[in-house]
Amino acid sequence: MIVYYRTITFRIQFISQVPAHLSDFHPLDLPLPDHVCQILSGPNYDYYSSTMRFTISSPVMPDAVVDYNLLNGKWQIVQQQNMLHERTKVLYGNAFASSAGKLSSDGADLSSEDLGDCDWNELSEYYACEYYDVPSKDGVLVPLTLVYSRKHKQEGNPGLLHGHGAYGEILDKRWRSELKSLLDRGWVIAYADVRGGGGYGKEWHRDGARTKKMNSIYDFVSCGEFLLEKGIIQENKLAGWGYSAGGLLVASAINTRPDLFRAAVLKVPFLDVCNTLLHPILPLTAIDYEEFGFPVDHEEFLSIKKYSPYDNIQKDVPYPAVFVTSSFNTRFGVWEAAKWVAKVRELTQYDPERPVILNLTTDVVEESKYLETKELATETAFLIKMVNNT
Repeated sequence: MIVYYRTITFRIQFISQVPAHLSDFHPLDLPLPDHVCQILSGPNYDYYSSTMRFTISSPVMPDAVVDYNLLNGKWQIVQQQNMLHERTKVLYGNAFASSAGKLSSDGADLSSEDLGDCDWNELSEYYACEYYDVPSKDGVLVPLTLVYSRKHKQEGNPGLLHGHGAYGEILDKRWRSELKSLLDRGWVIAYADVRGGGGYGKEWHRDGARTKKMNSIYDFVSCGEFLLEKGIIQENKLAGWGYSAGGLLVASAINTRPDLFRAAVLKVPFLDVCNTLLHPILPLTAIDYEEFGFPVDHEEFLSIKKYSPYDNIQKDVPYPAVFVTSSFNTRFGVWEAAKWVAKVRELTQYDPERPVILNLTTDVVEESKYLETKELATETAFLIKMVNNT
């Protein structure tokens, strides 16, 4: 690997446009917390500063905004949510009290001199994170990440399987406070890094796009089957969750194995792939051709028809309970969710204990913390009622 640097004076002065090997810079191993899933660069506007700002994410730690000093190799935590205030010791025990004195009054700032292995405000003492490689239908190993409460974990817990697998985007496995309610009820939260996503390079993305899109769905189904076969999640207590193109993934997986899932949440999902891609005047349709295929091409049209959720609903088969949310202000047409829900209700076997619910809004939920919290609470209540009551 060759790196080109401008002239910057830190420890060594490098001449502009002179090639150098990475080893010449004496790279250091950064002292990171366990289970880091994502590191994002912050707004480092000062090119000559010796401090770099990052956001560090983990499935068992709230996002930490940190400054890293390139000269002395030390971290300084600038901002991080404190989930373990003193008043929560009744829930978590007294283990946190020993390190509470190192936190500031708002639980946010720590000095770089005091940083140690225990100073990250992580929750690994209370929530465990595990990793598995799950063989898919064609033998490819699919990474599966599990998060669960150490206190409430037992055989046959209910579980929620997340997936996305599109646009080469990395699956969001960051700690999410809204999932704490499920974790503390004994749920296992699982993340399937199916093909089509971007966590494992360009080839991983291409193997789950266009004519190979079914690979994403097979990967997701295989992860669900693995959770049940290993007894990690109890049979008839597995739920799926997908956002946007992840909604396509979960809905297609339900069409493939409706008996595998007890419930599902589809947030602003992409469900009527064929009809949407045949109308290039719709927003961002041209971009979606690269990801899902170009239906004017006969081979790609047949491929799209094979996985499109709206076109593959099974008739007279019991489907899981599904909660579909959509908005008049999203990139995917609100009519897609409405058409899919209507067709599922019409074709599948009716079961009053497995409702298919359509939740529509005219508001932009992402722009209102209140509406976002309300929607998340509704989804969580739906999952608990549909899965825990079986």
